Amino acid sequence: MPRKLLKFLILFDNTSLLYFPGQFLSGRVLLELQDDTPVLGLHFHVVGECVVRVRSTRHERSYDKENYIDFRMRLLGDSDNQGPTILSPGIHSFPFKLGLPVDLPSTFLGRYGWVQYFCKAGLREPSGLIHKNHQVFIVMNPIDLNLEQPYLADPFKCNIEHNLGMACVGGGIVKCKIILDRGGYVPGESIMITATVTNASSVTIKSTKAALTETIQYFARDKVMQTEKRELAVIARGKIRAGHRDEWQNESLYVPPLPPTNLRGCHLIRIQYDVCFLIEPKSLEKQIKLQLPITLGTYPFKTADGDDTNEWAETIYKPETHYPSTLPIFRPWLHEKNDQK
Repeated sequence: MPRKLLKFLILFDNTSLLYFPGQFLSGRVLLELQDDTPVLGLHFHVVGECVVRVRSTRHERSYDKENYIDFRMRLLGDSDNQGPTILSPGIHSFPFKLGLPVDLPSTFLGRYGWVQYFCKAGLREPSGLIHKNHQVFIVMNPIDLNLEQPYLADPFKCNIEHNLGMACVGGGIVKCKIILDRGGYVPGESIMITATVTNASSVTIKSTKAALTETIQYFARDKVMQTEKRELAVIARGKIRAGHRDEWQNESLYVPPLPPTNLRGCHLIRIQYDVCFLIEPKSLEKQIKLQLPITLGTYPFKTADGDDTNEWAETIYKPETHYPSTLPIFRPWLHEKNDQK
């Protein structure tokens, strides 16, 4: 049989391998044979699943799984009990077509879990030998910011007043006001930050920093088993002396290729993005932190004429948008060893 089977391929009609929920997954399984070949059956299996697998420091393993697609069909042969079918030399093509469910989560690859979609084909011969092949395809469940909550298009504001030290021994208040141009973005855009930090205390502020952060939680049996957190883009400023203040005017954080906020339809992996504004006092005082959650989507805000919906954003300079040429599904830093847990 190995010499008779020249080709065994799964070919999709959509050569980009990218599908949206609700579309048809179609293609063919192609066989090329050198001689007359007896075959008992050709089986086809479409799988969509989320798997979370975590190993703790005590070498305990946590595992959970969700199934989204489990579709099986027989492309050749009606039952296991019928005799073999003789296929002639040459190329044989066996078509398949399947409507994808409308609520599939996007493909995602993480360190402790993944959402993946693939097809498997098995060619069975009378001797019991089964030849197998598989092909991965990508599902993108888009988030259109225009269909989300309207407030995501408005400026996002946050204020805080924090006491440094003790008032009786020369402490004081640090005031911070931060404004993001809006609450929703897509990869390739820039987050515009305007902020005022007023140091009315007697303590010098060592530095201020704004960071776009990603937090991924992995669940197993309804419990958070592991968390990944990392900074994706950072802007840092220097010290602010007592009695002084610092103004941020439309500083920009670029949004790299990233999966959208959350994996809608998936209950085992949760993705959150935040803009964190950090104030670091020079003394032993605790760090001051403002955390502004944002939504990352797939399609950007548009008006009827195609312009930005945020009027406030139109009055400021914004860097040119560079939409990514790669799908924001896979994360290149997966094999880094310095993750924060």
